[in-house]
Amino acid sequence: MPFDRMSPYRRRAGWIVGAVAVPVLLVAALLIGQALTPRSTAPDDQNAAIADPTPSSVEQSLQESVPPAAPAPDGLPVLDYDPAPRGFPADPATMDTTPLAEGVHPTRRIAAYDAPGGRPLAFVEPTLAGAELTVPIAQRRAGWTAVLLPSANRQLAWLPPGGFDTVALRDQIVVERRAHRLTWYRAGKAVRSWKTSLGQSGQETPLGRTFILGRTPPPEEVYGGVDIYALGSVPDDPEAVPTGLRGAHIGLHTWQNDDELGENTTNGCIRVTRSGQRELLAEVRPGSSLVVVDQLPTPPSTA
Repeated sequence: MPFDRMSPYRRRAGWIVGAVAVPVLLVAALLIGQALTPRSTAPDDQNAAIADPTPSSVEQSLQESVPPAAPAPDGLPVLDYDPAPRGFPADPATMDTTPLAEGVHPTRRIAAYDAPGGRPLAFVEPTLAGAELTVPIAQRRAGWTAVLLPSANRQLAWLPPGGFDTVALRDQIVVERRAHRLTWYRAGKAVRSWKTSLGQSGQETPLGRTFILGRTPPPEEVYGGVDIYALGSVPDDPEAVPTGLRGAHIGLHTWQNDDELGENTTNGCIRVTRSGQRELLAEVRPGSSLVVVDQLPTPPSTA
């Protein structure tokens, strides 16, 4: 099977690995890049920690008691660039395009559970694959905080109180598969839109909420010389992608040309123009949410 000219990214022993096609030979070559490095030139105020936020979407009552956290065994896996462990719950609002305005940054190793007061399934650390980790908050209940799970699709992890800072997130990215359009929102208002290339048949760009995991340099010139954003999501069907991409993450990046924008030609990644990618890298910090939908609802007519 011909290898598509665009790839997600994966890590081996602390390194991010990409794969790029050789169209003539129809084979994939593994290319090792640097670890994710979450750089941003956006204003410092977007990184400010905020104390005890209680947004209107939070499901939390002051009268509720906080279920205790069961002790976490030392042998639990650590959430990393590899696929997340099984057992975490589905995100019940994965197609919701309401902006997620807060994130969690662990300040130490903390346990992630399958429910408030439930089973510990993995540890979360302050960094993941060399990048400072910030994960968007999806829900609060009974004193616990649910976050989008890294290295998985459409799943949540529940965190008990303590061991993390809460960070303001002002940006969101919405990708519409049918329109092949990416729109950047700030504080709920659309800022810019770009045409995109998305996943080909059988390797479609995964639907649902995810987030920007971190930033890595381009492994090859075909990426247009612009840094790549690796996302928290992975291919829905890892067996459908070329062998060199098994266990890979979905990426947001540019390409050496814009010939295929508006088409389904990638292995699941999201491709934009070089100028668009540079603007997103400069303005949108890692941890910001990204949601992929087939199409946005049509607003009701006001006529």
